[in-house]
Amino acid sequence: MILCIDVGNTNIKYGVFEGDRLIVSFRVATDLKRTSDQYGTALIDMFAVKGIKPGDIAGAIVSSVVPPLNYTITHMCTGYLGVEPLVVGAGLKTGHNLRVDDAREVGADRIVNDVAAIKKYGAPLIVIDFGTATTFNVINENKEFIGGAVAPGMRGSMDSLVSGTAKLPRVEIETPKSVIGKNTTTNLQAGLVFGFAGLVDYIVRRTKKEMKRPDMKVVATGGFSEIIAKEVACIDYVDKLLTLNGLKILYDLNRSEDKK
Repeated sequence: MILCIDVGNTNIKYGVFEGDRLIVSFRVATDLKRTSDQYGTALIDMFAVKGIKPGDIAGAIVSSVVPPLNYTITHMCTGYLGVEPLVVGAGLKTGHNLRVDDAREVGADRIVNDVAAIKKYGAPLIVIDFGTATTFNVINENKEFIGGAVAPGMRGSMDSLVSGTAKLPRVEIETPKSVIGKNTTTNLQAGLVFGFAGLVDYIVRRTKKEMKRPDMKVVATGGFSEIIAKEVACIDYVDKLLTLNGLKILYDLNRSEDKK
């Protein structure tokens, strides 16, 4: 079994693969204060619930956009699973060309999503990740990442509204019945959901125009992808497991290279 770990700013996602099949996935909150022992014991407990033993894990791979946790998660893998994980970054073979000003600035999660999306859906392609930030990856017909856009995330936008105002409450992010809210809760929900739907629709439309490729497929992933996909016509596929599948692809790619 192979353990894939995606360390995000809000959550850490775990996926266990047996061959090419994802058999278990779960997530925990990202916490910079937690130690490798705390993450490790929590992981072992979750494994026990799913009937997985630490010795079942033969390898691991980590993608992280939270550098302070890189050592913690790596140390957890070696200490609790007895495996040295691959880490997405410099030195790891991805087979994905980055045609941007500085490839070092591209987040590991964006690379992983691209790898999975290209393999499953082909190119050209736009990949949207509704995470802590909302990222748009543009992949040309040569399967190269040529840039994109980064917008605030829906949850972060909500947090900003609540912390920056005296009377606005925190509400569940869900689609209201109308864009015309009748109370504070539905006003906030309408602004967030339909506002982000408009943002997505415009950026996708503008991207296709600049690329002169109206046929570009659009894949969405991340926590709020399903909510927004129901409000726009430009999203062709919702794939919540894109990042974990991308990590497994990169693990297999690099292990096969090691054997040559």
